[in-house]
Amino acid sequence: MDVRALADEDLVPLMAGGDARAFETIYERHGGAAYSLAYRMTGSRAAAEDVTQEAFLNLWRSGAHYDRARGSVRTWILGIVHHRAIDALRRTNVHARRRSDDETAADRLEAPERVEEDVARRDEAAIVRSALDVLPAEQLQVIELAYFGGFTHVEIAEMLEQPVGTVKGRMRLGLKKLREALAHGAVGT
Repeated sequence: MDVRALADEDLVPLMAGGDARAFETIYERHGGAAYSLAYRMTGSRAAAEDVTQEAFLNLWRSGAHYDRARGSVRTWILGIVHHRAIDALRRTNVHARRRSDDETAADRLEAPERVEEDVARRDEAAIVRSALDVLPAEQLQVIELAYFGGFTHVEIAEMLEQPVGTVKGRMRLGLKKLREALAHGAVGT
């Protein structure tokens, strides 16, 4: 059987059963998009390679957990990459914080103006996160890919295997809902 002729959704059960050819085919089809997303999120080639490798290793181990109702295989893979990239960024921040703990107490003290700005920035971030939580998954996904991943509408359409018009529509509706939620104070202010 030529696994390259099979659809992604048919390859996943084969991969879950240990078929390396099915895994290889999925990697060939989606590895480039996975790496691109990881690179855009981490900003480092080495980190992007690590994230992509971790994501595909997770895919190999958890192939039996794929659910067609949640979206395409490509969307599933990019979701794994997204989460792994966030984990990598958090690890980097933890290491940076540990290094900064070695500084003297006087070096770590911030000016009062800076503290107020940081508090205001955190409050704004919490409000925006609350507004994002009310969006439907499809709208949230395209907004995250565009604004946090840096992808264009065309790139997002290719990744999600959706028409460009659908991606633009989801983006427009999602941003409209965000504006309304923020303007009407529907989220914690």
